[in-house]
Order: sequence, then C-alpha cells, then structure tokens
Amino acid sequence: MLKHYQHFLTVQFAVDEINKDPHLLPNISLGYQLLNNFHESRLAVENSLMWLSGKGPTIPNYSCDGQHKSMVVIGGMSSTLSMAMATLLGLYKVPQVSELSYGSFDLLLSDEVLYPYVYQLGSRESTLHLAAVQLMLHFGWTWVGLIISDDLTGEQFFRHLKEEMAWNGLCLAFIEQVSEKFKQQDEDIKFLSRILVSSSNVIFIYGNTDSLKIFSELLMIFAFYGKMFIISASWDYSAYSTDEMMSNFHGTLIFSQYKREIPGFTDFLKSVHPRANPEDIFLKSYWELALNCLLSERKNLNMTYRQCDESLTFADVPPIFFDKTTMELSSNIYNGVYLLAHTLHQMLQTEAKDLSELLAYPLLSWKLLHFLKCVNAVTGFKPELCGDGPSMTAETYDILNFRSFPGKIWSEVKVGEVIPHEKVLSINEEDIDWPEDFPQIPSSTCSVACGPGFRKQLREGQPICCFDCTLCPDGKISNITDAEECMKCPEDHYPSKEKDRCLPKTVTYLAYEETLGKFLASSAFCFSILTTFVLGVFVMHRDTPIVKANNRSLSYILLISLTLCFLSSLLFLGRPTPVTCILRQTTFAIVFTVAIASILAKTITVVLAFRATKPGSQLRRWLRPAVSHSLIFLCTLIQMCICGIWLGTYPPFLEKDTHSEASFIVIQCNEGSLVTFYCVLGYMGFLALVSFTLAFLARNLPDTFNEAKYLTFSMLVFCSVWIAFLPTYQSTKGKAMVAMEIFSILVSSAGILICIFAPKCYVILLRPDRNTLEILRNKASP
Repeated sequence: MLKHYQHFLTVQFAVDEINKDPHLLPNISLGYQLLNNFHESRLAVENSLMWLSGKGPTIPNYSCDGQHKSMVVIGGMSSTLSMAMATLLGLYKVPQVSELSYGSFDLLLSDEVLYPYVYQLGSRESTLHLAAVQLMLHFGWTWVGLIISDDLTGEQFFRHLKEEMAWNGLCLAFIEQVSEKFKQQDEDIKFLSRILVSSSNVIFIYGNTDSLKIFSELLMIFAFYGKMFIISASWDYSAYSTDEMMSNFHGTLIFSQYKREIPGFTDFLKSVHPRANPEDIFLKSYWELALNCLLSERKNLNMTYRQCDESLTFADVPPIFFDKTTMELSSNIYNGVYLLAHTLHQMLQTEAKDLSELLAYPLLSWKLLHFLKCVNAVTGFKPELCGDGPSMTAETYDILNFRSFPGKIWSEVKVGEVIPHEKVLSINEEDIDWPEDFPQIPSSTCSVACGPGFRKQLREGQPICCFDCTLCPDGKISNITDAEECMKCPEDHYPSKEKDRCLPKTVTYLAYEETLGKFLASSAFCFSILTTFVLGVFVMHRDTPIVKANNRSLSYILLISLTLCFLSSLLFLGRPTPVTCILRQTTFAIVFTVAIASILAKTITVVLAFRATKPGSQLRRWLRPAVSHSLIFLCTLIQMCICGIWLGTYPPFLEKDTHSEASFIVIQCNEGSLVTFYCVLGYMGFLALVSFTLAFLARNLPDTFNEAKYLTFSMLVFCSVWIAFLPTYQSTKGKAMVAMEIFSILVSSAGILICIFAPKCYVILLRPDRNTLEILRNKASP
C-alpha cells in the first residue's frame, strides 16, 4: 500500500511548519518516530512494544532509553490497527490519536471502557445515510442494494439508512454483509450470485478499507456487469486494486467529506526528491517502485532497469501509488499533528512549568487526552469545546465521479455537493461519466412508475416499492406519477378520458335548440294546432247530430284541456327557473285532470243515457249539462287541493344535478316531495281507471256513433302510456327524464285526441251523409 506514503510526507510537512512557528511551542522542536506496520495487526502490536521498549530488546515493562521523550502515538490507518495498538498502549496510559484517514468514526473505538486513551479524528459520517437518500431521491433510485461491513459501524449505518429510506418511500433490494465466512467453500460465489440476480442496478457500499478487504479481493476476480456502485471515501477501493480492476469502477459515485486543503503542501511535494532528502530511507525504495527505475547509486546486475530521470517529481508518480486527486484526505493527519502541538502547548502552560518537568514525569502524558478534547486544530484551545469527544459539526459531502481512462490513468472529479442536515443537494449531471453498461442515467426501480391516470397497488408480501399500476376507477383521477390513491374531481368538473385531469363540466338542460328539444316542441305545437283545428270543426258543426249527440259542451271542454295539455309540455323545455319548476307539474296535473274528468263525465253520460231510456226514469235529471260540469269541477278541485298541499309543504325547486351525466351539470327541477308528486299522478291514474272501467262495460251499448268504444280505446292508450312511464321515469336521470315526461304527455294526449275525435272528424268532414238525424235514430233503435 505504497499510496499511504503520502501520509508520512504530511507528517513531515506539518512538523516542519510547527517548528518554524514562533508562537506554537516556542523554544521547542517537535520530532517524530516512524514505524511501519505494513497494515498488519501483528506488526502494529510489535511496533508498539518496540516503541515502549526503546532501541533495545522488546521487553514489556522495560525500556533501555534513559529518557522517553515520546508523548503520544499517532497511528491506525484502520480501526483494526487502532484496536490492536490501543490494547497494548492503553496498559501504559499512552494517548493514541487514531486519524483513520480512510475510515469513519468507529463505534467500538469510542467505547471509553475498552479504549479509554484513544482519541479519534475520523469523520463521524453521522449524516451519510441522509446524503445517500437525497442522492437516491434526486435520481429516482427507489430500489437499491446495500453491502456493508460485518461490524457495529456497518450495522448502525444499515439501521439509519433503512429508517430514512422507509421514511422517503425507498426500499432495499438486498442487504449483504462482508465477513470471514466468505473463506468457506462457495460462500463467495453465493454472495456474488445474490447480488447479480437482483433487479437493483445501484449498489451502495459502506465500510472502511480493512473491513471490506475480502470484498475488494472478490472484485479482483469477478466483475459486476450492469451494476453501479455508490461508495464513501472511507473505503479505499484502490488499496488492493490492479490496473484492470480499476476500469470496473468507471462511473462510480463517491461521497467524500469536505476536507480543507493543506496550504503549501503542493509546493512542498515539489521539493521532495531522493537527492534532496537522502536521510529518508523510505523515499528511495518508494521512488524506485513507483517510477519503475533505479537511482544512480543503486545497481542491479541481474535485471536491466532504466535510470531514474533527475527531472521526475511526484507529479509523475502513477495514481495507484500517489492519489493526487484525493490528497486532501491527508488533512486528518495534518490536523492531528497540529492538534497535538496545540494540546502540548496548552498542557505546558497549565500542568508543567517547563518541558523538563514534563519529561521528568512521563506518566503525565496521559493528561494529554483531556486537553485533546478542548483543542481545535485550527483555532487552538477553547474551554467550551471540552467534552466527551470531538465536537459535532454540520457535515458536508462532496460527490466525486471516478473515471478510468486507457493507459492506467484515472481520476476523481467533483460533480456535486450535499449538505444533509439542510437537505441541500447540488449536482451537475452533465459532468458525470456513467458506467459503460449505462448509456444514460441508470434507473433502479422494482416497478415501472405509474403515470397519471393510474394508481399504485402494492403487491402482497413485497416492499412498498414493488407494485402494479391500476387504472383509476370511474369518477376519479390521478395527475401525478406514482399516485397512492386516486382523487375525486370537484362537483363542477369531470375526469378526462385518460383520467389524468379534471375538465370543467358544461351546464346543460333540455333546450329548444337541441334536436330532441326541437322535435318535442314542434310536436307539441303541431298537436295543439291540430286540437284547435278539431275544436274549430266542432264549433262550426255544432248543430250537426254527431256533435250534439256526444254532449257538445263536454267535447269543447275536452278539446280545450287537450290543447292546454300539449302546450303544458313546453314548460318542461328550456332553462328551468324557480317559477317554471313550480308551474310545470301543477299545470300539467290540473289540465290533465280536467281532460280525464271530461272523459269520465262523457262515459257516465253514455251509461246514464242508456239507463234513462224508459219513460219517467229518475236518471234523466242526471243527464243535464250542469251535472257533468259539476263532476269536472269537483274532480279538478280535488287535484287542485292536492297540488296546494304539495306547494305548501315541499314544493318543486331548481337544482344542479352534477351526477347524472359525467361531463355535464344538468339544470333541472327537483320534484320536492315525491310522495305528493306520486299522489298527483295516482289521482289522475285513478280517474283514468274509473273512466276506462265504465267505458269498457258500456262498449257494447247501442250508443250513437259508438262513442263508448272510442272512450275505451283512449283510456287504454292513456293508461298504457303512463304505466310504462313510471318505471322509465325512475330509471332515467337528467335531460332524458324530462324528455320522457314530455313524450308521455304528448303521446297520451295525442292518443285521447285521435281515439275519440278522429272517427267523428272523419264523419263530419268526409262522410257528411252519415251525419244525419235518420242515421242517428236508426243507430239508437234496438
């Protein structure tokens, strides 16, 4: 892991800066010892023991050094190394600053019982799960896989991420932990197959370099096709990588906590060279391995190497050995050195009068831990910072895009930034190079989004991100994508055909301008004119036997009432008003009652006329016109009383019907009290039934011109029409209901007119020879 050599250069640069600062540790030169543990826990423990024992043999509790000048240990590139060192160093109360440059704040190391002398500088990443969710929401990734390290930190991240995803309607397609069980037979194959068969195209990987070491080794053998990685900078995936493997990470998005740049560090690197730093024994080996050359003073007789060019600098070192794009990660170490310098400076001012006193009592170094909690690497000592650990600050994450190019060249380019606690995400999608398997922004969903007009229907036993799309039911719409429920339109609107928006309803009624309205109005006018014509014929031929024999006055009343019946239907046409709503039904009821009462009077007259043929019969007095007129008046008066009760209790009123027709608001009249309305119709039906019964019984009487038969047919037509009207009236709404009532009025009135008066007009106009007194007498004689 030669890339970590840059961290040692950071320590060297920071120490040189501090020693040149006259205000920080004045008259004191800060030094350091470098021990290489090769990223092995065993060597980390061994080096710790060597540091405690001095230059002699590594014997516990024994040191060959006369004076132990070291105060604190900076070490632990991973939590595993930090724990291995802390187990031994903690026995001697030696403070340990664990910078975890490529790792996040470890929960186990924060346990003050197990590791009381460890101070972590690593980022807490307490809001990384929020940043991840904001990125998922931005790109619409609702179905995401998760790979975590098998430790307490990974489990805590999983809990927080799962809770936040559930809160935002996102789902985990799978959760896999990287553990030692992969070393068992076929466990790694099973692990990879579960990931590859998943329908999720986006995978979030969380863990530090050490905990994901096994997973990194798997990636060196297997390639993940059709999957995109999102990782955090705590996992240095290039630590165990080969050049071929790095190309598989092209397009990966990386969450990297914002790190301040180290001022002057770039210029410092330009001055670092094996020629200029001959005392650095690591630099020579590093330089030859990184640049694949030999320094002039080193010769290898067995292999031929090119000589290192004198002009080579760190800018020429391949990124696998020196990551120039993420060089600011070393700021943790830089801050750690400055933090220790400020801490030691404050401790000298508080606990010891001078350095000699502090060195005389080396056990005082454990007190550094207290001051570490009260010091800021930039601003120095601040009492308000004192607490149980590093102060929590608002975290900001840079979003980096990893790009791999031919020729073993790669880079990490900043494409966005996220501030989780403020829910601020800014990202430039045009600057992102997506993985080669995705020509555009990858999609990762369990189900295709439901467009407007549809709603989501969850699949039983599956996460909320897996659903089917169901068309909205009648009367409801959805105008957004992935609607949970369809919503009703306002009463004055109706759903579009696609059910994706509400359209305003059109106000409608049975108007004269409509085809149906024109037909009904024309029919009413024509029949009323025809009835008036018949009345005129009867008046002109009022002295003829056929007119006089059939009770002339009753015929006049019937014809006038029929004319009014035809005209009353016009009240049902046009835009209703409160006045027409009251008049239409009552007018229709009264004029129809007059017509039916006239027919009833005619029928009774026919029956009584036959019964009163005997001389001196008492029935003759009931044949006077006044009796018939009184009967009509009485029947009409009863109907008028019923209508009066109707208008006085619950009269008809104007209303807007928004339900009968989907796309229209029907302006119509509500009948008010249906009971009274049906009483009005029932009373007319009762009169018609009585008239029909009497006429049917008298149909074979030797009546003049067979008027009893005509009355029977007219009442049969009338009753048939209105019996059919009632169920139809109940089953129709809106304009159809109004049209049905008008049609019933016209047909029943026309039936009476034709059945009763057509034969008589035929005789009067076409067969005047039969309209004589002789014919009348012959028909009347038995």
